[in-house]
Amino acid sequence: MIKTREKVINILIDNSDKYISGEYMSDILGLSRASVWKHIKALKTEGFDIKSKAGHGYRLHRKEKRGLSSYEIKHQLKTSYMGQEVYYFESIDSTNIYANTIANQAPEGAVVVSKKQTQGKGRSGKIWVSDYDQGIYFSTILKPSIPISRASFLTQVAGAALATSLEKLGVACQIKWPNDLVLNGRKIAGILTEMRAEIESISYIIVGIGINIGPKTFDGAISNVATSLANEGYQIQDLDLLRTFFIDFEDLYEDFKKRDYTRILGILKDKSAVLGKEIYLIRDGQKDKVFAENIDEYGNLIVRNELGFLEEIFTGEISIRGLDSYI
Repeated sequence: MIKTREKVINILIDNSDKYISGEYMSDILGLSRASVWKHIKALKTEGFDIKSKAGHGYRLHRKEKRGLSSYEIKHQLKTSYMGQEVYYFESIDSTNIYANTIANQAPEGAVVVSKKQTQGKGRSGKIWVSDYDQGIYFSTILKPSIPISRASFLTQVAGAALATSLEKLGVACQIKWPNDLVLNGRKIAGILTEMRAEIESISYIIVGIGINIGPKTFDGAISNVATSLANEGYQIQDLDLLRTFFIDFEDLYEDFKKRDYTRILGILKDKSAVLGKEIYLIRDGQKDKVFAENIDEYGNLIVRNELGFLEEIFTGEISIRGLDSYI
């Protein structure tokens, strides 16, 4: 039933500028007109604004403020497997939390998407609330056959893909190692990677991403470190971003699985907000000034400390800040 319903909504999406007759749809789908009507009725119940007109048929009425749907998202994703199974929620506690509940049964590339989170997850276990229409939040389930030690690098693979996608949409952002994207020196997106493993084998990895898209007011100290695409003058549609990102992510993820890191590292270095700069490393309550020199093939940040020695910085419980600003 779900597959047939997807076909029905896909026909309406592809022809949203006109009415499509029930007879045409029944011929294309091999259904009776009564069956087509039942699917239309079910789609209306799910929130689709479908107009019916005697003698003309059905038309999907698009509104800018209408929510997304799993059908529309999947229809837009021209990928081999990323996003070919989509779970969409208008509001959810956390896309990462839900992804964890379905990950064992879900296929690789399954995606959980929401427009609002009430228990968004950040690094160090931080919980935050995101209001509806201020961002887009999504988690991807991955099942790579890789050493456990390589799993954390997927955060940066996703960051490279997101920076590439935003550039295609006209937004020249940078990557703040290891898991943030910044625009004009302020954070617009964050990435959180979680893993479930058994001794030496990975069961699944979840890559969660949150992007500030719509107009948003940032209060207090956070106003100096965060912004949104809309606040910076960019009007990006959710579907455009998802479609572009998952094409780029699937592409770079395939490189990652083949252990070909050339393109990934090239993007990470080219888009880096920290390389070639003096920055502060904040760890265990201590603040050290270092010079960011490189990112190695494991995704580690290579810095030179004030004594002139090189040091590998691993992802984990460490923060990076600019000398006089967020970055």
